[in-house]
Amino acid sequence: MTKLLLRALAGETLPTPPIWMMRQAGRYLPEYRATRAQAGDFLSLCYDPDLAAEVTLQPIRRFGFDAAILFADILLVPQALGADLWFVTGEGPRLSTITGPGDLARLKPADQIHDRLAPVYETVRILSRALPSETALIGFAGAPWTVATYMIAGRGTPDQGPAHILKNRDRATFSTLIDLITEATILYLSAQIKAGAEAVKLFDSWAGSLKGQDFDDFAIAPARRIITGLKDRHPHVPIIAFPREAGERYIGFARATGADCVALDNSVAADWAARHVQTNGCVQGNLDPRHMVTGGPALVSEAQRITRALRGGPHVFNLGHGITPDADPKNVAAMIQAVRSA
Repeated sequence: MTKLLLRALAGETLPTPPIWMMRQAGRYLPEYRATRAQAGDFLSLCYDPDLAAEVTLQPIRRFGFDAAILFADILLVPQALGADLWFVTGEGPRLSTITGPGDLARLKPADQIHDRLAPVYETVRILSRALPSETALIGFAGAPWTVATYMIAGRGTPDQGPAHILKNRDRATFSTLIDLITEATILYLSAQIKAGAEAVKLFDSWAGSLKGQDFDDFAIAPARRIITGLKDRHPHVPIIAFPREAGERYIGFARATGADCVALDNSVAADWAARHVQTNGCVQGNLDPRHMVTGGPALVSEAQRITRALRGGPHVFNLGHGITPDADPKNVAAMIQAVRSA
């Protein structure tokens, strides 16, 4: 029997939606923290195929999710393109910055990323052998706009201001950077699929800061190019797109890009999504991650409300963003039980 996730992504309406969580392998789990300590640092964990596969498998063993998502990071692609990348404990990633044509010229061509990313592909191969037969394997990458915001600012920013400034001041350099990331992402996700990924997800975490024509040019157009490139190579592999905080622009996003499923953040209501987004195919989401911290009856009722609201079409149950390090694993188990008994 086809795996539940793949059935939903193919457009099938199921009695109970498949369940997985963004960042399901992460710091809220004690077994993850132990493996991270064994690796020594975050990047070493990403580039150790055995340990990266282990942390990917941990939430599957504990919770029995319907899908595993590859443990990696969206900033491995910029590093493979030649950007300096390091992580500051307690603060997050840091990169060398792209501020003009000279910085861009120092990056590598897209087709030279694979040697650096070979350990990621090996992680996928390990997982394709190790996962339970009913569990789907999801690969992923960051969308070009979101990746570019980190490459331009050298870190995460609250408003993606540096990227907007470069976009408006030097659109040629900015567009060339987007094109480079787009081509690299096609090659990276295609290699993940060849290694065994059964679906892939494109994370555009900062899509919501793009407005008007910029959303069309730098959220929709690169996603469409990536999805078209992947479908040309792997026509039967489903693709999930997550233009976080897109709001009304969630409407029609699947049609505009070719995505098989649109993931929703928790700023939109599930009943609204059922009327305006799910009519075009599968939707994923969208429980507020705070419920994984607070738990209790509110968690159960909200998880069941979302499940029921989206029951009329293809749905993958997930959070509206990644689970946070202060989440309680007991609340994850309660969520799963709530969805499967809704």
